[in-house]
Amino acid sequence: MTALDRDSGCDITVAVRAGGWRGALPDAPKICRRAAHAALAVAGVRNVAAELGIVLGDDDLVAGYNLEWRDEAGPTNVLSFPVRDLVPGAPFASAAHDAPVLLGDVVIAFEYAGAEAERHGIAFSDHVSHLVIHGVLHLLGHDHERKDQADRMEALEISALSRLGVASPLARGHASVP
Repeated sequence: MTALDRDSGCDITVAVRAGGWRGALPDAPKICRRAAHAALAVAGVRNVAAELGIVLGDDDLVAGYNLEWRDEAGPTNVLSFPVRDLVPGAPFASAAHDAPVLLGDVVIAFEYAGAEAERHGIAFSDHVSHLVIHGVLHLLGHDHERKDQADRMEALEISALSRLGVASPLARGHASVP
């Protein structure tokens, strides 16, 4: 258990739902947990009993969710499904005394994310870390619809990536990849 794991107090479940993950990134669950804990830390979530799930799927799974929940055809790199609307930076507590705060789920499409990493010359593991961070920040109420929101969210992403020793894709001259 790392310091990141102990500090956040969050239980993170990673479900591998597509076989490609095991061959391309066998340590994906560990990478995802570390990235999620980094996102929680930079967002100020510490010592809160919380739970979140990460699903490592394929393009078909994500395309189905994208159509059902966003009315958009085709896959995307990452989707977030928050359990409730949270205000970034505001303290939160469980509705039931001593029950963990359920944050939601982050779903990543294997083929889409892999092609994106290759296209931008980013290590797949680094890109997955970025996608997880991006998704977890959405679960915590962060968004990028307006410029001020996008600037704040990107700053948090860069900070979380830095905690993991991963260079920001913005520093490499790429637009915000997620």
